[in-house]
Amino acid sequence: MKTALFLACVFTMQVSIAQDYKFGKISKEELQETSDPTDPEANATVLYRSQEIKFEYIESKGFVQKNDIHERIKIYNKDGFDQATKVIKLYNESNELEESLTGFKAYTYNLEGNKIIDDKLKSDGIFEEETNRYWLYTKFTMPNIKEGCVIEYKYTIESELIRIDDIEFQQEIPIRKLDFKMVTPEFYNYKKYPNVRALYYPSLKETYNQKTVSLSGEKQTSIEHFSGRREARSDFSRNEWNYRENIITSNLDNVPALKSETHVSNIDNYRAVMKMDLSFIKYPDQMPKNYATNWEEVTKTIYDSNDFGEQLKKSGYYGDDLNIAISGATDPIEQTYNIFNFVKTKVEWNGLHGYYTDLGARQAYKQGAGNIADINLILTAMLREAGLDANPVLISTKDNGVPLFPTRSGFNYVICAVNTAQGMILLDASKSYTSLNVLPVKVLNWQGRLIRRDGSSDWINLSVQEPSKEIVSLNIKLNADLSATGKVRNQYTDYSALNYRNTFESYSKDDLVKEIESENGLLQVSNIEVEDMNVPIKPVLLSYEYDLEEALEKIGDSYYFSPLLFLKIKESPFKLQSRKYPIDLDFPTSRKYMVNIMLPEGFQVESLPENEKLQFNNTEGEFTYLIRENGSMLQLVITLDLNNTLILPANYEQFKQFFELLVNKQAEKIVLKKV
Repeated sequence: MKTALFLACVFTMQVSIAQDYKFGKISKEELQETSDPTDPEANATVLYRSQEIKFEYIESKGFVQKNDIHERIKIYNKDGFDQATKVIKLYNESNELEESLTGFKAYTYNLEGNKIIDDKLKSDGIFEEETNRYWLYTKFTMPNIKEGCVIEYKYTIESELIRIDDIEFQQEIPIRKLDFKMVTPEFYNYKKYPNVRALYYPSLKETYNQKTVSLSGEKQTSIEHFSGRREARSDFSRNEWNYRENIITSNLDNVPALKSETHVSNIDNYRAVMKMDLSFIKYPDQMPKNYATNWEEVTKTIYDSNDFGEQLKKSGYYGDDLNIAISGATDPIEQTYNIFNFVKTKVEWNGLHGYYTDLGARQAYKQGAGNIADINLILTAMLREAGLDANPVLISTKDNGVPLFPTRSGFNYVICAVNTAQGMILLDASKSYTSLNVLPVKVLNWQGRLIRRDGSSDWINLSVQEPSKEIVSLNIKLNADLSATGKVRNQYTDYSALNYRNTFESYSKDDLVKEIESENGLLQVSNIEVEDMNVPIKPVLLSYEYDLEEALEKIGDSYYFSPLLFLKIKESPFKLQSRKYPIDLDFPTSRKYMVNIMLPEGFQVESLPENEKLQFNNTEGEFTYLIRENGSMLQLVITLDLNNTLILPANYEQFKQFFELLVNKQAEKIVLKKV
């Protein structure tokens, strides 16, 4: 083992020495490589990545940020082909480019015989998509992708913005060599926030350099905050500046891949990344302009915006619709529910996130479509107009990560909270199947920031407290021909119902039958019914009859069958030997099976599984198995309660064993014999 590791390291060093990382200098050795020596299971490897961020003084603009990217990637097999498609994100407010893409070029290299063939990326492989008024995405797909090819691209993002995007030191594939350099003028002071959750920590070196800029009159530099809002420009006038450049460098070898695991809410939360937060700006002979902030100031800035707080003050655009929506409703919860349902049907989500309105409340209401903020700020405004205590709640969705320090980019979503005598109700009117206190799972991310009318704010907990239930009633009639017939009734509540609705909303009855029968080739389902599928306030009720051939297995003189038949969990979803990252189960769940079994005439019980109770970490997880015999009837109750939604890696082994035991237990056979 040590010899193999030594040889791999030697090989890596030899390749590293032999490689020329100048753009276009692709070697035959790189094209002939069949696997990554440090991660043989990798489908692709970044052979080289270089990133340099610097601020250059331009006479007509002042300091301009330039972000130079150069990347060379080896693709080993077809599973690595997704590395051939990349996206570049540019800030783009009101169709006026604040950032521009320059110097872009890209090639794919293949080895044909003994000759290296290069294919240049042409314009037909490059697409631009303007998702909203703030962001422009340039997407490109490399040409002539084959197993064993190498792709290479480079570009520069030029920006008048002082904001520095997150600096990533880790990808989903390994990085063999990474060179990073960032040079910032001393006038811009940044706080550095490495990701404390990451398991890989890049080494950084900080130095400085003296530089001089000659000026010819009054110049300006744009100041930009993290939301994409431009503020007033800062003026400066001087003939010459002698200033210090702060330099951060990092030269890394063999950066491990960030490999996702099942039931991880957002693997980006564990990526080796450094966030840069503008603390203050200090030009010569001027007072410093402080940008250090806290969550109260961030929240107030958002609330004071015309695209947020001002939208809550508008009310005339919905006319008599509000009175019609709450007509006859006197209870605050009923009024809340009626207004919530009205907004869900009135304004359709256009697929865009954001806490700032895209069209504005009035226009979104008129057009019947808008982004998340358009919809939920309309909802909040209408609830307030009805006299209810409603407030917006800023949220970072799971794919946006957990905000670690105060910045407006820490949020990307907004919902509504209503205070009632029975407690707080959380609402999101952007999706058809959400309900009172049943939000899209993507927003169940730790905590949100509630903003009151006066601009004051507090954190509120977004974790779901009450378990969502799945209650299954299974009636089984065992027959002498070894078949089974009966009926199944399922009831899904809250988030279990939301998941069911989202999964099967477009299924016909025939589709549902096929889905259930796919679990067992000998199963036939009939008379299927689904109730309250489109009434999110109610549980989903699913019922059907079934006929299962060969439900009993005859071995010698005994007959064996699993009491859950085709409903049993076939295997544990937690197969990894160990985990690096926590398991996120999204919300607490409670599953209960109530099984009634009628034995065939002339048969009796030979043996039953023992009653049992299993626990994980006291009451964080609990499984019970209770069975009793009553003449020719057997009655079985199985429950599984998962009360803790976050399983830490330190507890994974115990949790894995807990699940394996319950899977084995519910699969245990009942044994019958003929009288």
